[in-house]
Amino acid sequence: MSDKANVYFTDFRATYAENLLQKLQRLMKTAGMGELPFEGKYTVIKLHFGEPGNLSFLRPNYAKAVADFIKARGGKVFLTDCGTLYPGGRKNALDHLDAAYMNGFTPFSTGCHVIIGDGLKGVDDVQVPLADGQYVQAAKIGRAVMEADIFISLTHFKGHEMTGFGGAIKNIGMGCGSRAGKMEMHDTGKPKVTAAKCSGCGLCVKNCAHDAITVAKQTARIDHAKCAGCGRCIGQCPKDAIEGLYDESVEVVNAKIAEYTAAVLRGRPHFHISLICDVSPECDCHGTNDAPIIPNIGMLASADPVALDQACADLCLATPPLPNTMLTDLPPRDDHFCALHPNTNWRDAIAQAERMNVGTSRYTLLRL
Repeated sequence: MSDKANVYFTDFRATYAENLLQKLQRLMKTAGMGELPFEGKYTVIKLHFGEPGNLSFLRPNYAKAVADFIKARGGKVFLTDCGTLYPGGRKNALDHLDAAYMNGFTPFSTGCHVIIGDGLKGVDDVQVPLADGQYVQAAKIGRAVMEADIFISLTHFKGHEMTGFGGAIKNIGMGCGSRAGKMEMHDTGKPKVTAAKCSGCGLCVKNCAHDAITVAKQTARIDHAKCAGCGRCIGQCPKDAIEGLYDESVEVVNAKIAEYTAAVLRGRPHFHISLICDVSPECDCHGTNDAPIIPNIGMLASADPVALDQACADLCLATPPLPNTMLTDLPPRDDHFCALHPNTNWRDAIAQAERMNVGTSRYTLLRL
């Protein structure tokens, strides 16, 4: 894509005449989100509900502002995220809903329902073909995500220990993958058993559709020659003894995330919003969060998620770090995110997303 994309920006200043939620709705309208054909259409808002114990996730009030904008135009809207690959507070739909409600994302506070995109145990997905994928031939996306007519991403922009930062591409690509999809992005697709945690209960054996698991001497063993990488055993294990290998390089992970983003967005209307606030050094997937590394910057919106990520990154890199943070504890570098996580390169995802025609990194920043 050769033309520049428009990215709309407003800061967090508010007045008595217009609060931040009203300002966000004005941003969405000005950026053209209201031109999407919402009337009577199922519309999904993809966001991160935050791991229990984390406090840097977006306030539910922002989700309500986006949902209200869609409902005012006749859309049938719901919030979603898919389950996690790792053990924690969001590895199945029931725990995930508990986490969402605990963090304020209830139908009463947001005005719409929460649907966990990949079902009760993280295996309810749709395989979306990617003929032009370099690493992924069929992305495994949560079924509820793919059944929506219109896709909206609402992203908390922050640092990330594997991808450099977590922006729109990360929110969409990794966030919409089912458990099998997340395994495909993170590793070679085969889980492992930590023998010290395993009780030999056999639940994984009963729930494996491929006869890939056996129990001997009270320890489960996975035959990777038979394993299909569906991840069902991870969700079933009551001891959290089964997990992914996480053995892909960060470059490949970023590229796969970009390809999954292409699978999610192609063939339907979509729009993207990112808020640069409470910029924690690591992902909202952690059960805690360190102090924000830079001051709050603003709210951005675009029809192009690649341009949006690039604009967010540029604004962050142009902002001096806050004192007494993880960023100032480290040797200074030109790139805040590479300083935090030196083995990462967020530009890999941008480049691959451009190759997949998800969008362009060339943009015009339009200020409200």
